[in-house]
Amino acid sequence: MVCFCFLVDQTKEMQSSKPAAGICSRCGGCASVADMKTATRFCYVPFYCKSWKAIVCTFCGAVLRSYHH
Repeated sequence: MVCFCFLVDQTKEMQSSKPAAGICSRCGGCASVADMKTATRFCYVPFYCKSWKAIVCTFCGAVLRSYHH
């Protein structure tokens, strides 16, 4: 019997950000609009990348709203 185990991971990276009006509903920190990039890897080889915009908290890092395009 052979058992295969593959490593799949996903990383979220903030490309750039600028201040936005509003506060975080979780911690009360300031919000910012950020260009995000999600990369999914399979056995350390990237096979899927997606770019999207999100409103994130500058203090706790929570994604408050996401805009996929």
